[in-house]
Amino acid sequence: MDLREGPVVVPSAASQSTSPVPGVGMLIRRTIMLMKPVTWFAASWAFLCGAIASGALVWSFEAISRLLVGIIMAGPILCGLSQIINDYCDREVDAINEPQRLIPSGLVSVRHVLITTIALTWIGCGIALWMGREVALFVGIGFLFALAYSMKPIRAKRNGWIGNALVSFSYEGLAWVAGHAALAALSWQSALIAVFYSIGAHGIMTVNDFKSITGDIRMGIRSIPVQYGKAKAAWLVVWTMSIAQIAVIIALVVWGHWIAASVVLLLLLIQGVPYVRFIRDPENNAVFFNATAIMLYVWGMLVAAIGLAG
Repeated sequence: MDLREGPVVVPSAASQSTSPVPGVGMLIRRTIMLMKPVTWFAASWAFLCGAIASGALVWSFEAISRLLVGIIMAGPILCGLSQIINDYCDREVDAINEPQRLIPSGLVSVRHVLITTIALTWIGCGIALWMGREVALFVGIGFLFALAYSMKPIRAKRNGWIGNALVSFSYEGLAWVAGHAALAALSWQSALIAVFYSIGAHGIMTVNDFKSITGDIRMGIRSIPVQYGKAKAAWLVVWTMSIAQIAVIIALVVWGHWIAASVVLLLLLIQGVPYVRFIRDPENNAVFFNATAIMLYVWGMLVAAIGLAG
């Protein structure tokens, strides 16, 4: 999104009075749209991987119920909450650059946003406390990261290094360790693997910045492609993801998980094809890269988690 400041476009009183009052079904659909379901996968997947890495995920009602509730907490509730916070903080800018979005267009009111935010915060915190103090701590840290990313005066999203780090560590690292802590005491090995995959996810976050280079330059957003150019930024993506996975492989070998290390290595080698295509033309190959390299990356997370559980 652009970060340009300016006057807010507010619907006139006449237009508001003639607008039909949305029904309950429409309000629910708009709320879900505001929570951006496409973003829920990363945190939910990381929570699942952390739970598997704990070695305590067994076929019992308690373990499976904690897993399912935790996945909902990490994805729809907390991820959705962070998306709403981000859109609310961008409402003035969006009124200029993307007035059709839900909040600036008036399709979702500020009151609706406030009520939804409070509800998701209470639900998320309630689930986290039910799962234990460690999980609640990680959820609290993630909430602070979300605020720092979007809200002034910090607004970390203006810098590619800091903003992407907050998101990658929230969606991958914190979700992973929360998943582990929800079922068993967190081990330092699992926490270290979570850190490695969070670092690699920083590169994944950069992939999304290539499509908005022109607007970011105009608005003064210092994304990684803006700071270093397309070619260097593409190399940074590849190297960041690769180094993180190499670190995971080395750790698994040192800990004696040879099979898991071998599979993660194989997945990394296969990523070489999309890596080359992405480096040659990052903008036009971003979709292909997401469907191949990043998908292989997240499968590697699951393999590493299974290795730790063994």
